[in-house]
Amino acid sequence: MGNLLAISDLHVRYADNRKMVEGLRPGTDGDWLLLAGDVGDDFADVEWALSRLGDRFAKVVWVPGNHELWTRPGDPVSLRGEARYRHLVEICRGLGVVTPEDPYPVWNGADGPVVIAPLFLLYDYTFRQPGLSTKEEALEQAVEAGVICTDEYLLHPDPYPSREAWCRSRLAETEARLAAVPEHLPTVLLNHFPLVREPTRVLHYPEFALWCGTEATEDWPVRFRAAAVVYGHLHIPRLIRQDGVPHYEVSLGYPREWGARAAVPGRPVHILSGAPDA
Repeated sequence: MGNLLAISDLHVRYADNRKMVEGLRPGTDGDWLLLAGDVGDDFADVEWALSRLGDRFAKVVWVPGNHELWTRPGDPVSLRGEARYRHLVEICRGLGVVTPEDPYPVWNGADGPVVIAPLFLLYDYTFRQPGLSTKEEALEQAVEAGVICTDEYLLHPDPYPSREAWCRSRLAETEARLAAVPEHLPTVLLNHFPLVREPTRVLHYPEFALWCGTEATEDWPVRFRAAAVVYGHLHIPRLIRQDGVPHYEVSLGYPREWGARAAVPGRPVHILSGAPDA
């Protein structure tokens, strides 16, 4: 059994990012790769990246980011909301990539066995700034600060009445699935957005936290016995620990962001170790 590796926010519409994906290889034949969303902005880019990574790694596990769910003007595929997500799931299944709609695989390395749980949860505007009690107040403050996520224009919740309603549905469905995982097994929780509020506190524009998760999952890492939480979205690669659980932000991000980082971009983050040396 190889190692458990993770990366996110590949954004392969950028030439430099595409080149990074071309060079991305496992360290051993048995390595698994967790992809925490934002592979690309359209189906063709997502399929291009997943087909290559699926051929190289023993198993690839994917969750959607907000970019995969965008329906942009001029997109050759006009699917929106839930229909768009389900089509992405079918693309992944055709490539042998595990999605949030599939049975959770069990990884059996030196640090295992561990249930790998890919999650699709969205956000519900509860990561508000202090003193703000409603979504409307928070959005008004964000507008005043000049901070509005592109999701407000391109991420459609159809057939749900709102993104937060879609989020509530995903939370209920996912919570039930996680509760059914045998209690003796730890998990790795893979989601595009952070599961706890703490990672968003370093955002340069704190108002952007509105589009970064939900308070409903704050206790999930402990409650569902997470050996690790893996997420992206923030483009701030780092490791924090909360309640003893490691939370890995594993974004590749945009080329303009790489110069400020100490680590070499494009290398997957090591989450758990595989078989011990013979």
